[in-house]
Amino acid sequence: MADDLIPEEVRQFIIDKIDSVAELEGLLLLRNQAEIEWDSATLAQRLYINPQQTQEILAHLHAQGFLAVKENNLISYIYQPNSPELAEMVNRVAEIYAKYLIPVTNLIHNKPQIKVQKFADAFKFIRREDK
Repeated sequence: MADDLIPEEVRQFIIDKIDSVAELEGLLLLRNQAEIEWDSATLAQRLYINPQQTQEILAHLHAQGFLAVKENNLISYIYQPNSPELAEMVNRVAEIYAKYLIPVTNLIHNKPQIKVQKFADAFKFIRREDK
């Protein structure tokens, strides 16, 4: 099964932290070019999405602890995870995404369904056998 290709901790990280394929692509682009400060217009051109959507992605990635904000004439962002563990997990996600692009994108696209299922599972009753 395709889900078996993605290690559970990477799978859970993607479910918890990444909201769209564009967001993952943006994160990995900033990771791969960590020395560059990115503004929303420049990143929008690279991701082929509108600057407003890109600004939302950058703000979310910053809130998740992946990026630092640089305020000059305009706001820009730089890849700077707030912990070594977070940086390592992003590295693992990058490796998995490079190998298993389709399963990772499917995981992201199926996130609402996964969250609804987890919510529903919380209400399942487990029958105890009386002894």
